[in-house]
Amino acid sequence: MNEKKGMLIDVQPLKTKKEVNDLIEALGMSQNGLRDQLLFKLGISTGLRCGDLVALTVEQLKGKSSFKIREGKTKKERTVYLNNLMADSADYIETLPNDAVYMFPSRKGDGHITTTQAYRIIAKAGDMIGNHSIGTHTMRKNFGYTYYQATKDVATLMEIFNHSSQKITLRYIGIT
Repeated sequence: MNEKKGMLIDVQPLKTKKEVNDLIEALGMSQNGLRDQLLFKLGISTGLRCGDLVALTVEQLKGKSSFKIREGKTKKERTVYLNNLMADSADYIETLPNDAVYMFPSRKGDGHITTTQAYRIIAKAGDMIGNHSIGTHTMRKNFGYTYYQATKDVATLMEIFNHSSQKITLRYIGIT
């Protein structure tokens, strides 16, 4: 549950290719369209939490088809595969200054964008397509929903998400 203008919203995965493509298109309309689209595509392709996504470095992704990451919340090490996003990632890296450290640098200081900023970006794009139950967790839930639809392998998903039961994982990805 996220809070939006004083209301609690239940963030959901996008369940169709059209919804995903509509959101990616809406993200592309912003001043930082390429960045915002890549953030979302990485989120739905990897299932990483937003805090781990915004902290990704250029060095981790540049020219790589996979990388290892120690997840911030769980401290678990995981290998993340980028096969279908290597071209998008390379195109975006070309637009960054040569001395850029982070994939998603902040305009304020030397850090990266915050999870709050990422939420604003994604929620605004959701509003643009008329879907008001979109937040940063939509990316992770979408990864899980898509993975489950393709494999029906809830055990692996439970492990990826570090959930204690399959029931929790299914509820998390919107399967009732």
